[in-house]
Amino acid sequence: MSLGLYLHIPYCFSKCRYCDFYSAPGQRGVPTQYVDALLRELARFAPEAPLHPDTIYFGGGTPSLLSPADAARLIAAAAPAPGAEITLEANPETVTEQTLCGFREAGVNRISFGVQSARDSQLKTLGRPHTARQARAAFAAARRAGFTNISGDIMLALPHYTQAEFDETLELIAEGGATHISAYLLKIEPDSAFGRHPPEGLPSPDEAADFYLYAVEHLEHHGYRQYEISNFAKPGYEGRHNLIYWDCGDYLGLGPAAHSCMGGRRFYYLADTEAFLNGKAAPVMDGGCGAEDYLILQLRLRKGLDLAAYKARYGKEFSTAQLAFVKNCVKSGYATFDGSTLALTPAGLIVQNSILAELL
Repeated sequence: MSLGLYLHIPYCFSKCRYCDFYSAPGQRGVPTQYVDALLRELARFAPEAPLHPDTIYFGGGTPSLLSPADAARLIAAAAPAPGAEITLEANPETVTEQTLCGFREAGVNRISFGVQSARDSQLKTLGRPHTARQARAAFAAARRAGFTNISGDIMLALPHYTQAEFDETLELIAEGGATHISAYLLKIEPDSAFGRHPPEGLPSPDEAADFYLYAVEHLEHHGYRQYEISNFAKPGYEGRHNLIYWDCGDYLGLGPAAHSCMGGRRFYYLADTEAFLNGKAAPVMDGGCGAEDYLILQLRLRKGLDLAAYKARYGKEFSTAQLAFVKNCVKSGYATFDGSTLALTPAGLIVQNSILAELL
């Protein structure tokens, strides 16, 4: 079975207004002490032999604030399996061709840029520190550094949003050479700056749904096939790390607020960087991963839920009532079902929570 390793880098220049991820703003780099703490925790889980993960994912925060030398230390200690996918999230304003060459030499083979919008006024509203010009330059620098697996993020249904803004952002990312695109709706999180002071001009839920369906259609037209609710890829460039999550595989997350699931058991680190640095943040157990989790995560994927695999893995079968509900979903255009696989359509993915509430 595949193993994914997630390394949380909580440091960033400034907190984006929509962000509720655990991060420490006001930083211009990642302290060596923090890298040492990650290495210490890696050794905790692999005291005798390396883990040889199939994927490594540097997430944040802003992982591109790492020095390439520190990224190399972490990758070497993890001793990834041959052909492993090694992803680094990057903010466009934090990279140069030199640092990108350094990350590539360190072993990073997939770079993911947080673009969000091609309009500088919108980026300012979101609290993003980069400009569209910097985003274009980052893609070009990544290609020159030898990256062939490049992802870009698009945020949909932003304040005063239009289809034209989506088109401009897609053009920037596609022309930048992206092989993968994450496109997701803005969600107002209570613990974010937007949660405390919502921006004006937010689309209604129906308008947001229309933007999502427009995005799915146009990404497909540009060769980015939807394989998950918010993820689209050129053939062969699907994100392998996140697929481990959605297939309920084993993953180890290291860093404050990082979550793991190993052998069906969940655990996490407390959201406390100071405790993590000082070695006082032992993982906290958090129950198990079971049939409900599998159903929820599989229905995020366009390939859907294979009922035979569901039964083989958990001994579960759909009841008569569940099958009747599935039939109604198909009739309404929210799902496809051939008797063996249940898959949600883009329209069904919009109302996924309601469908899951009925199925569960």
